[in-house]
Amino acid sequence: MHELSKEQQVLIAMRKTLSAIIRDVTPPPGMRHPLSEPTIEDVRQCLGLIAAREKELADAQGRGGERPYYVDEPPDARVVPIAGIKKRTE
Repeated sequence: MHELSKEQQVLIAMRKTLSAIIRDVTPPPGMRHPLSEPTIEDVRQCLGLIAAREKELADAQGRGGERPYYVDEPPDARVVPIAGIKKRTE
């Protein structure tokens, strides 16, 4: 397991904070959003830049390509492409 750098810690904190702000200010369906469209786009851009930098740092540490998994799912589960699934004949 790699220890997170100060930059990675800052990026995680920024991503979590922006996500929390978005959840807090998102109105119920049908109501007008309190943020302007340019502000919403700026937040999207920020989250995109954060994600891109997090990926660069993870790749540099050899941690790229990870994917989330459920607690009850073994982390070494094998992905089977749908094209590889054959229809059963009974």
